[in-house]
Amino acid sequence: MSDTDNANPLDRRKFLKAAGLAGAGVAAGALPAHAAEPEKVIVEKQEWNQALGAGVQNAPYGKPSPFEKHVVRRDVEWLTASRESSVNFTPLHELDGIITPNGLCFERHHGGAPVIDPAKHRLMIHGLVDKPLVFTMNDLKRFPGRINRAYFLECAANSGMEWRGAQLNGCQYTHGMVHNVWYTGIPLKALLEQAGVKTNGKWLLAEGADASGMTRSIPIEKVLDDCMIAWGMNGEALRTEQGYPLRLVVPGWEGNMWVKWLRRLEIGDQAWEQREETSKYTDLLANGKARRYTWVMDAKSIVTNPSPQAPLKQKGPNVLTGMAWTGRGSIKRVDVTIDGGKNWHAARIDGPVMPLSLVRFYVDIDWNGEEMLIQSRAMDSTGYVQPTKDELRKIRGVNSIYHNNGIQTWLVKKNGVTENVEIS
Repeated sequence: MSDTDNANPLDRRKFLKAAGLAGAGVAAGALPAHAAEPEKVIVEKQEWNQALGAGVQNAPYGKPSPFEKHVVRRDVEWLTASRESSVNFTPLHELDGIITPNGLCFERHHGGAPVIDPAKHRLMIHGLVDKPLVFTMNDLKRFPGRINRAYFLECAANSGMEWRGAQLNGCQYTHGMVHNVWYTGIPLKALLEQAGVKTNGKWLLAEGADASGMTRSIPIEKVLDDCMIAWGMNGEALRTEQGYPLRLVVPGWEGNMWVKWLRRLEIGDQAWEQREETSKYTDLLANGKARRYTWVMDAKSIVTNPSPQAPLKQKGPNVLTGMAWTGRGSIKRVDVTIDGGKNWHAARIDGPVMPLSLVRFYVDIDWNGEEMLIQSRAMDSTGYVQPTKDELRKIRGVNSIYHNNGIQTWLVKKNGVTENVEIS
């Protein structure tokens, strides 16, 4: 820990001066004025203020401005075998705040996204229960105790390509298998209480209605703690690719367990050890053994701007921003360094800080054109501190493709171009 770790997190001027990036105007919260000579875009009429715009019926469902058409999910074709068993990535570098728009939440499918008629969809609960039950969507939406919760969802393979070193040059591609939305639904505990879980019921098997037959075992303690049955996200119905009409929400745990298109819940006395929890979603160690039951997503953070897809374009005032999350409690602090770890300082966290949800952090800087090595480091309410990649590798080797929450390094060059690098 450096001297700046104990600095007042609100003393931005001290941090900026120590980092060699200070400017009195920025530290005081002011911006330099523009040149007094008027620009043509201000004094001349533009086409959009000389004619009527589109009417209210032009777009029954609102869409982003055409000038934001570059803000889209993207994929990497060689990462998966087929389009039906593939992934695309959230454009983290294009977003701000903590809530991910529905149309930009990353997708991960194992058999493609089915189009399901909600009138024909059913949820069955059976196994070690007193009373097997079948619910229609209407039944579920009439069930008492509806809740709304904001949670992050992260794929266990997020950042998985980085185990053997920096490979993909983009924040979207290296860390974009994460999103954060408001879920609407009911506690799973409420449904199970109506069914009556037998005393020897220790595990739940969740099954999706997609062609892959996705199934995962979940210990009953987690199920009864905070799991949800959700049909809504961010105030509207789930998107098809996010499990419409019904999905399981397993807060803080790896995304593969959040079974989409949920159709069946079975209570049993032991884990089922299905395909997605044996041959996949286990962490292969250097000695050939695999870590099992590594469900929780540990504390992680990422600077989204600047980053390879969001280079610095101008010297002077700039806003460094990023996001952090943890599957254990809530984020309490995020430290940022611009010199590769020599000096750290607490970033400003803005917006709501909720358990198992993303937070947004900021650092205002005055960039003088010198190279920077930018990193962020998250700490959560349990005292856990985000490790470096080397610290992870010393314990777990480089054979895994899962649960890489190591500190990310971006190199900002003198021309503002930013690259994915690693430093010792």
